[in-house]
Amino acid sequence: MSKEKKEKDLILKEPFSRRDFLKTLSVATGSIILGTSSAASGYKEIRGYRNSYGMLVDLTLCVGCRSCERACNKVNNLPEPDLPFDDATVFEELRRPTAKAYTVVNRYDIEGYSGGPVYRKIQCNHCNEPACFSACPIHAYTKTPEGAVLYNVDRCFGCRYCMIACPFYIPAYDYESAFEPRIMKCIFCYPRIKNNKIPACAEACPTGTLTFGRREDLIRLARKRKKILRNPSRYIDHIYGEHEVGGTSWLYISGVPFEDVGFPTDLPEVPLITRVKGFLSSACGIHCLACALRDGLCSSKTQV
Repeated sequence: MSKEKKEKDLILKEPFSRRDFLKTLSVATGSIILGTSSAASGYKEIRGYRNSYGMLVDLTLCVGCRSCERACNKVNNLPEPDLPFDDATVFEELRRPTAKAYTVVNRYDIEGYSGGPVYRKIQCNHCNEPACFSACPIHAYTKTPEGAVLYNVDRCFGCRYCMIACPFYIPAYDYESAFEPRIMKCIFCYPRIKNNKIPACAEACPTGTLTFGRREDLIRLARKRKKILRNPSRYIDHIYGEHEVGGTSWLYISGVPFEDVGFPTDLPEVPLITRVKGFLSSACGIHCLACALRDGLCSSKTQV
């Protein structure tokens, strides 16, 4: 099976995909009268914070050493992986973050590209206006002024709307915890940032792939001062995450088209939640959404 086919499978084999979710919303919104009660929904406009932090990822520098994975697991007290961090056989399959690994590195062998394999680090992108935050009916998520999107397990009741709302398919559910199931994802090393430290992954990176700083400074660094404009033959003229879904804290520059390394490139420049906020603002909508999710999950199980 080709890497492209496997990457598609990572998305298309979701039990109830974002596409199904949005399609269900479209049908539902045509069949109910929408209310205006803000208390019935988690929707709230954030529009980011001007002085928030970000991370610039230069895919042309990553060598796939997985030092970031090791550092992330250590600082978050996550279990050891099934295969050691120096075992290159993990690159034979495309991976995604899980409850046991907040970040993973994948390898992409791109036909016709002479620069060798391209490695991509994947984790929560900490959107400026997170769909997970806005889709959550009980405010289990927080967008901090520093840029991190945090999750409060004590508020969560397990609806998993956030998993479907996320345009990057990041939140993972810890199904193995019988007494305290929870969402698991990267927290942007928020405690370290609050203590004036940089995220563990950036500190551990030996090649300079990861640059931590103020988001606006990183955009200037990428485009004007050092990267894209000065090396037009090295980089695609695009900063991924600058505008996608309203912008993300994690920004990427690359020497190959972003779709070739698994990035969704069909995302709008406005936050996804703005397309369904009217629906989510009604108590009736929340009830309909719960029924749609239930029916969608049950339907997908009968097809397996």
